Amino acid sequence: MDIKTLKLNILDIVNSKLSYDNKLQTICDLLRNNIEYYDWVGFYFKNGDKQELKLAQFSGEPTEHTIIPFGKGICGQVAVSNENFVVQDVSEQDNYISCGWKVKSEIVIPIFVNGENIGQIDIDSHTVNPFTKEDEEFLEYVCGLVSEL
Repeated sequence: MDIKTLKLNILDIVNSKLSYDNKLQTICDLLRNNIEYYDWVGFYFKNGDKQELKLAQFSGEPTEHTIIPFGKGICGQVAVSNENFVVQDVSEQDNYISCGWKVKSEIVIPIFVNGENIGQIDIDSHTVNPFTKEDEEFLEYVCGLVSEL
């Protein structure tokens, strides 16, 4: 499925009568099942007033990383920097939390509501160097829609 079609499908999900949680789960499943190098797709959100992220919906192998302190790993760094983080080869990152030996690269895009970073989408790939500018822009689009839920 091409990006244009995926965008339309995600817009349909966002506008559907599904519950909030089901919308997020459906987006995770759609992305993982339609982009071959998206091997794990999940959403992390700020955990109340704590300086940590909590795993919400995801598609892929279960992870032990259900709570991530701000600043730790790629997701934790995005929670602090408020910027996209694309890691084409996780072996080259000092502050990387391994989610498994299969993971070779990761992309994390923050979700903003009223200028506040409330969470992020996290994609892991079993391929080195798979992510393009198109992936980054597409995931920004996804996060923009999720911010309106």
